[in-house]
Amino acid sequence: MPQDIHDALLIYNLMSGRKRHRRFGEVEQAARFLRDAGIATELAPTTGAGSATHIARLAVEQRRGMVIACGGDGTINEIVNGLAGSRVPMALLPAGTANILAKELEIPWDIPKAARMIPTGIVRRIAVGIALAGDGNSAGAIPPEGRYFLLVAGAGPDGAIVNSVNEEIKKNAGIVAYWIEGLRQLVYYKFPELSIRSERQERRATMIVVGRTAHYGGPFKITTGASLFEDAFEMLTNAKRGRFGYMECLPALWLGKLRSVRGIDAWKTTEAICEATGTEPIYAQVDGEPIGPLPVTFRLLPDALSLVTPAPPEPAS
Repeated sequence: MPQDIHDALLIYNLMSGRKRHRRFGEVEQAARFLRDAGIATELAPTTGAGSATHIARLAVEQRRGMVIACGGDGTINEIVNGLAGSRVPMALLPAGTANILAKELEIPWDIPKAARMIPTGIVRRIAVGIALAGDGNSAGAIPPEGRYFLLVAGAGPDGAIVNSVNEEIKKNAGIVAYWIEGLRQLVYYKFPELSIRSERQERRATMIVVGRTAHYGGPFKITTGASLFEDAFEMLTNAKRGRFGYMECLPALWLGKLRSVRGIDAWKTTEAICEATGTEPIYAQVDGEPIGPLPVTFRLLPDALSLVTPAPPEPAS
């Protein structure tokens, strides 16, 4: 950690994920440790949807030394949307339903333990993705300036699940809410086709995953060639039509052999324009948050975020 970081704003979401009854005590414990380590840490609770973005933007305006995100993928996404383009680094205390970033960085799912990794962490400058409506003009749920994302985006069945999941069930049941909605979509989803234009080539598929991380939701890894520290997306598409085609993919997904399935295609790029080919709406998501229907452009923005990553382990003597 650079020696000139002496203060931090810890943005925490008391309502995200599991162990909510212990969250505030663990956050206070983390803040005490950071203060003892020489990082004066102020607590800032979220107050509703979008509040973490507002708080993070204020942190940039106030020239805070660091912002610490304590929440799930949705909270992290909001904070990234407040910090992107600035030099204020973001550190992580894992919470929430899935927390792909914690898995990707191998940060323990224990707030006090994770806090002890921050003072010795390394600040790395990375790219982030941005979702733009259509060709970049405002439409649907995406603001005119776009919606940043750090981890994974996509459109098709996963977009339908994220855009339809019951928020009350999600609040009480966590990741089980996505499984429930996924089973419902498997019955009712029509698997309409979308087109993907990328680097002067066009593909057709029923699903696209736009990855910056190897990890996806739950225990799955889909874009296994992606990396937060590479200036590229890994795209993975599924061209199968219908629920039975998708059900055939499940064993390969569980076994980590999805790419061996016919109809699966993967490549790296920095931009993809996704559009529905018919009249059936196809919904998209970023970092597990709904952004409405296609058309959407996914674009990579290099040198956009400072991320605090764990220091590499010391070699064994």
